[in-house]
Amino acid sequence: MPDKRWRHVLGVVETAVELADRFGGDRDKAWLAALLHDYTKAWPTDKMETIIREQHLPQELLEHDKELWHAHVGAWVVRQEHGIDDEEVLDAIRYHTSGRERMTLLDKIVCLADYMEPGRDFPGVNKIRERAQHNLDEALLAGFDSTIQFLVEKGKTIFPLTVLARNDLLRIIRENKSI
Repeated sequence: MPDKRWRHVLGVVETAVELADRFGGDRDKAWLAALLHDYTKAWPTDKMETIIREQHLPQELLEHDKELWHAHVGAWVVRQEHGIDDEEVLDAIRYHTSGRERMTLLDKIVCLADYMEPGRDFPGVNKIRERAQHNLDEALLAGFDSTIQFLVEKGKTIFPLTVLARNDLLRIIRENKSI
C-alpha cells in the first residue's frame, strides 16, 4: 500500500473509532473495518476484475466506475486471506464506497469516516464534519449528496446503491424529524 494510502487508512481508523464512540457503535468492529476498508484499493484493476468475474461478485460493478471495485473485492479478499467472517465488518468494507439501503450503524460509521477523515480536502467536507458532530445520518447524507453532485458534474454514472442509500437516509431523517 502506498504511503499516502496508508496515511488515509490511519485517518479513517481514527475517525471511525471517534464516530463509534460518539454514536454508540462497536469501536473494535469500527477499528477493524476501517483498517481493512481499502485493502485492495491499490491493486491493478485487471486483478480486481478477474476476482469480480470468477467469484461472482456483483457483475454490475463492471458497468460502473472502477473506484467502486475495491470495496467488494476487498471484503472477499479479507475473508479469504485473513479468515474474517464477521458479516457486519465485511459489509462495512463492502459498502464503504457506495452505501446501501438499510445501512447498519457500522456501515454508516466506516462510510462516513472514509468521507471525512482528517486528510480529506474537498468542497463540502467541512460541512460533513460539522454535521457529524451531532447527526450521523445527516452527515452521511451530505457525503452522498457531495458524491452524487461530483459524479453528475463529471458526466459519470451513479451506482444505483448510492442513490438508494441516499434516499433511504433522507427517509430516515424525515421520519426522525416528524417524531
